[in-house]
Amino acid sequence: MESLVLYSIAMIAFVVVALAAGMWIFAAVLAVSIVSLNVINGFSFERIGLILQPVIWRMASSYEIATLPLFIWMAEILFRSRLSDQIFRAFVPWISWLPGRLLHVIVLGCGVFGSVAGTSAATCATMSKIAIPELNRRGYDQKMVIGALASGGTLGILIPPSITMVIYAIAAEVSLIDMFLAGFLPGALLMFLFSAYIMIWAIFNPEKTEPALPPTTLGHKLRATLDLAPTLLLLAFVMGALMTGIATPTETAACGVVGALALSAFNGSLTWQSFRDGLDSTIRITCMVMIILVATASMSSMMALTGIPRAIATTVNGMELHPYMLVVVLTVIYIILGIFLDGASMILLTLPVVLPIISHAGFDLIWFGIFLIIVIEMAELSPPVGFNLFVLQHMTGRDIFYIAAASAPFFLLMIVGIAMITVWPDIVLIAPRLFN
Repeated sequence: MESLVLYSIAMIAFVVVALAAGMWIFAAVLAVSIVSLNVINGFSFERIGLILQPVIWRMASSYEIATLPLFIWMAEILFRSRLSDQIFRAFVPWISWLPGRLLHVIVLGCGVFGSVAGTSAATCATMSKIAIPELNRRGYDQKMVIGALASGGTLGILIPPSITMVIYAIAAEVSLIDMFLAGFLPGALLMFLFSAYIMIWAIFNPEKTEPALPPTTLGHKLRATLDLAPTLLLLAFVMGALMTGIATPTETAACGVVGALALSAFNGSLTWQSFRDGLDSTIRITCMVMIILVATASMSSMMALTGIPRAIATTVNGMELHPYMLVVVLTVIYIILGIFLDGASMILLTLPVVLPIISHAGFDLIWFGIFLIIVIEMAELSPPVGFNLFVLQHMTGRDIFYIAAASAPFFLLMIVGIAMITVWPDIVLIAPRLFN
């Protein structure tokens, strides 16, 4: 048992060194799987091929996997539309009376755009293009603007439909519908925490935001929201079809693509070039994720055959960690991993080892998926390799550690969010239970 734990540590060390040396993720993982089956189990390479062949085929040909490229394509289409401008114009008349004024537009705008884009970096980059020049022109504190954008951008992978949720649902073999439903309340919780902090900060720093804007009529507010209505209806249709069971996730994703194409054509942003760019980006992202999925499926089979997850789970359980302490340990580990890896890779590389531990500790796998996504969000704000930090460094020209410092209060609020869903897991699980 101890030898298997030591061997697993050696495997992890090899993967880290290989990644640091520039080796492709899938190649490093596949190499570990093949060598481990040969060394630990004594299997010949011919037998290893016979073992891995059905595993790879099952993963690559599953019906559920079709949701991945379709949701990515829907996000790519809407990402290239004028959605960010529409979101900004729609929210300004409604919430500009709050302390903090347009800083709340950043948080809400990132939440809405993130649900469409499905990725944090795209959300952060797109909202920054319009928010930074506008808020700088109005005299807002740049440090708070940057912090709100960096943290708000992370909502892109938590508020459904989320590409990261699709990856987790496939890898952990849990319901994608339940994952989507579970993301709403935690996403709303983080948005509330961000906005509450902005209001408190603005009350004590009124000179760092603009004065109260003139009141607007209800008619003006409704007209400002009109441009955003078609996109909100599309998202409502996608989630409604999933929750009511009218369509499968794959069918719903296909309808979402058709709807996104129609919206893009309607607002004039659909051109032959944008169509080709969207397809090209979809193919590249899908191929990247698929090849990692195949490699990690091989790794999962290897671990099942060698008994490594059981050995690690037994060792961890022997430590008799309190469930809350286990959450703390996993949070620290994933933040450290975020220095080296993107979110999808963090999920796929660690699940074969972590899931048995989580299951034995009594945590729900849907809850763990949301916890994992929030921790990945935190990793995207962690220097020196947080993705959102790089995006804002490019957009603002500021030093990456300045951006990290601006994001620090929101980073701490995410820790508060994790503590809240750990103590009250129904925040995550009540929506899936209501619709099941």
